[in-house]
Amino acid sequence: MVRVTLDHVSKFFGKVKAVVDLYLEIRDGEFVALLGPSGCGKTTTLLMIAGIYKPTKGRILFDDEDVTDLPPKDRNIGMVFQSYALYPHMTVYENIAFPLRLKKAPKNEIDRKVKEVAKLLQIDHLLDRKPSQLSGGQQQRVALGRALVKEPDVLLLDEPLSNLDAKLRILMRAELKRLQKELKITTVYVTHDQVEAMSMADRIAVMNAGRLQQYAEPHDLYNKPANLFVAGFIGAPPMNFIEGSIREVNGNYFFDAGVFTLKLSNELGELIASKSTDVILGFRPEHAKISITERPNAIKGAIYVTEPLGRDMVVNVKVGNIIIKVLTEPNPTLTPGKTVWLVISEDKMHFFDKSTEKAIV
Repeated sequence: MVRVTLDHVSKFFGKVKAVVDLYLEIRDGEFVALLGPSGCGKTTTLLMIAGIYKPTKGRILFDDEDVTDLPPKDRNIGMVFQSYALYPHMTVYENIAFPLRLKKAPKNEIDRKVKEVAKLLQIDHLLDRKPSQLSGGQQQRVALGRALVKEPDVLLLDEPLSNLDAKLRILMRAELKRLQKELKITTVYVTHDQVEAMSMADRIAVMNAGRLQQYAEPHDLYNKPANLFVAGFIGAPPMNFIEGSIREVNGNYFFDAGVFTLKLSNELGELIASKSTDVILGFRPEHAKISITERPNAIKGAIYVTEPLGRDMVVNVKVGNIIIKVLTEPNPTLTPGKTVWLVISEDKMHFFDKSTEKAIV
């Protein structure tokens, strides 16, 4: 097992700043996801850890050894790409054995390791088949087997599940997580799918435009987002955002959105006002409750449209020109045009500074 440190690394391609001043520590045996939209720098970061790209600035350490200038073959990494890149003319056995043959490992050792890995991945019955005779999930396991057979110190996975259908993806998510915990290999996993990252990783590095936005456990990313980008990127349906200002009237504090006002506790109002008065209120769809009778300190609106999801229902409520999404249990009485009141518990509210987009609470 290896601890990986990205010590203020940057990667520039001409004028394009793919990764900027990234500092990240990945613990021994930890499963870390690099999460963000396309072009945010996550794959570039992975390729720097692999040694395929050399950082423009900064250092990469495996434990305390500086590997910045080491070629990929000397880093003892295993890598699985989005395209499985299997050799079509080779059997599953030969594909998995390939890295060991390159190392000129003894024949009996190759045989033992290939069979061990195949058994672990539950593909030991497929060793004589060619890749064209396999399903997408089976090909994915072969690519994983080829990476694991080398007994790497670090396992690097670049969107390995994106070519699978939805049902198989969910199955393979659980399999990969089980495998990683069993083998205790330090793993870095690139994905743009926040559900994948949240369900699999010990910690998640959220990236945007080449910069690290937040590095935390899934629970903290969800409940304590550092800024507007993280708050909007994590969670489905996404968080509701409403622009407004904090006003003080006769010692009482209010969030004023123009089309509605919400009274805040003095403690919260003072805290926000001390940082900024131009703010953005954020709350998750599951943290708003719908009432069909008038409630004090609630947001009055009308149902715009409903989206049934089976077990849940997303209700879109129109308040002035603002659409607020609420996640609730299916309710046939919630029909378009109906007047409702939204109650949001204060301890579920997030406030962001409008100019810096950083979280205040």
